[in-house]
Amino acid sequence: MKVLIIRFSAIGDIVLASPAIRCLRKSFPDAEIHFLTKKSFKAVTEANPYVNRFYYYDKSVRELLPELKQASFDYIIDLQNNGRSLRIKKALPAKAYTINKLNIQKFLLTTFRLDFMPKRHITQRSLDVIREIGAEDDGLGLDYFVPIADEVNWTTLPVTHQQGYVAIVIGASYPTKKMPVHKLKELCTKLPFPVVLLGGKEESKEGEQIASVDSAKVFNGCGKFNLNQSADMVRKSTLVISHDTGLQYVASAFQKPTLAIWGSTSPKLDVEPYYGSSFQNTGQLPMYENIQVPGLKCQPCSKYGNRRCPLGHFNCMEKQDIDLIVAKVQAKISDLQVVLPKYKTEVS
Repeated sequence: MKVLIIRFSAIGDIVLASPAIRCLRKSFPDAEIHFLTKKSFKAVTEANPYVNRFYYYDKSVRELLPELKQASFDYIIDLQNNGRSLRIKKALPAKAYTINKLNIQKFLLTTFRLDFMPKRHITQRSLDVIREIGAEDDGLGLDYFVPIADEVNWTTLPVTHQQGYVAIVIGASYPTKKMPVHKLKELCTKLPFPVVLLGGKEESKEGEQIASVDSAKVFNGCGKFNLNQSADMVRKSTLVISHDTGLQYVASAFQKPTLAIWGSTSPKLDVEPYYGSSFQNTGQLPMYENIQVPGLKCQPCSKYGNRRCPLGHFNCMEKQDIDLIVAKVQAKISDLQVVLPKYKTEVS
């Protein structure tokens, strides 16, 4: 049996689709599993041991059609469900199974706050698709594979951080999914533990501003690591605080305790952290918590994020309770029975 899985973007969505790949492999050990995505997401996928062959396109999927036709697939698992994936399904004779992206329900939720979402996580809906060809969910949650060459040496960090740290993912694809710098500075000021900031080169200056509150306590890793190295920094962390972005789901893949900070998007869109039905939480507190400003009638306002708040106030992030976040971090680290270096702080 030969199967083509399609998921073009983005980092988080590809990670959220990873159980479908693994469960196909476990259900059909002798199958040929091929995966198609954008070239820009090669780093996210290329180390996955469950895939026999990858296809990466640059500008257009048309450039890969001759190769795809030659492969003679039996099945197509379309976890993207857009115009590009439709073009591929029309061009290939294989039987196709496609995820329902619930675009109408998402439109009603983000535009009119009418919630008709099925309350079924997008990862579970991806697994529903592979059930159509007889595969089963193993309950083991998400996968992320860091190549050995991208593992970060502990000596890259200050000595204090080598004993453990809180990773704060400050980036996101849109500004309305990110806490403002002044809120992140307040968070880092009040956290009593070593902190590592994670983000891309585009967040490096913001990282510098945030780390300036205490350069001994806060290590600015923004722009210092590639994607896989950042994922390894998540893996090495004690706890993760993250916006709605790819590394939030990488944290789930490594089964890290996570505080998910929500702005213009929402877990109501069925995209919260996911650990799998077989995950055993050894602590008393939940493995993850969704942190949202209570009582907002305007959230979510987008399924992807916006350049600016449509109403101008940005209350979903400006009103985040930093003291509450700090208290939850302290409680979870205590619950884990982990001892981290402590710094003096001023908590209101």
